[in-house]
Amino acid sequence: MSSRDLRAEVREFLSSRRARISPQDACLPAYGANRRVKGLRREEVALLAGVSVDYYVRMERGTLGGTSDSVLDALAKALHLDEAEREHLFALAEAQGRRKRRHNVYPTSVRAPIQQVLDAVTEAPAWIRNGRHDILAMNQLARALYSPVLASDRRPANTTRFIYLAPEAPAFFVDYDQVADDAAAMLRLEAGRNPHDPSLIELIGELSTRSELFRQRWASQDVRFHRSGRKRLRHPVVGQLDLDFEAMDLPSEPGLRLNIYTAAAGTPTSDGLKLLASWAASQENLPTEQTPADQRRRA
Repeated sequence: MSSRDLRAEVREFLSSRRARISPQDACLPAYGANRRVKGLRREEVALLAGVSVDYYVRMERGTLGGTSDSVLDALAKALHLDEAEREHLFALAEAQGRRKRRHNVYPTSVRAPIQQVLDAVTEAPAWIRNGRHDILAMNQLARALYSPVLASDRRPANTTRFIYLAPEAPAFFVDYDQVADDAAAMLRLEAGRNPHDPSLIELIGELSTRSELFRQRWASQDVRFHRSGRKRLRHPVVGQLDLDFEAMDLPSEPGLRLNIYTAAAGTPTSDGLKLLASWAASQENLPTEQTPADQRRRA
């Protein structure tokens, strides 16, 4: 991402967050019946953040480099940013603070012991992805659960590419609109952390070119964590599964995240997972997250 693009990111993010807050939300008097701006005025944000109007205007025009943590904290409070949005604000400021910031390299494989951990989990789908949303490793039950995602020969399989470009995605995800919102918001959060990575820029460019829905979601400037919750899937073999998920960073593998799907005992989804495991055991050619060359190297 060029410095010009990064300034545009800052400008659009701050203006979009300002536009969603009314004076009433900020406990400010709303003078005049016809306000000419949506949300707060720049002067009001400056007042709430305790900075001069000129200083805030400079920030909203796209310049955060050199801004102190205390000012960023005050701005986050003034704009009612949640935890993910605050992290995104600080990441954008950090990206502008270094002329030649090194980008993180996304891992493309996992160590053998990590795969062993996945394989030891036999009653729950478990898989690992990087920050770009590439699927790097899975246990057998995860391969069975995500068989529609793995159906394409393109590797590494990428969950966000599937969500926005695969015709099967709306049928696979029961709550497709929410899933699409979350995917774009997570990817934008990652873009703030790692704005200069060419593979991430390439993915965002591909999705922007090929998906009008992605362009709409991307334009919202939303960012979001996705640490736990409910995932409802329509599996082509076992039907609907209402799964609880937990997503955990791996301290020993920076940049990788472990995802595990579970269901409470005695529920229809718990029975569905058992049926899915039985089906997976009977499949000789269950799709894998790896290319044949990757499998040979691991063997």
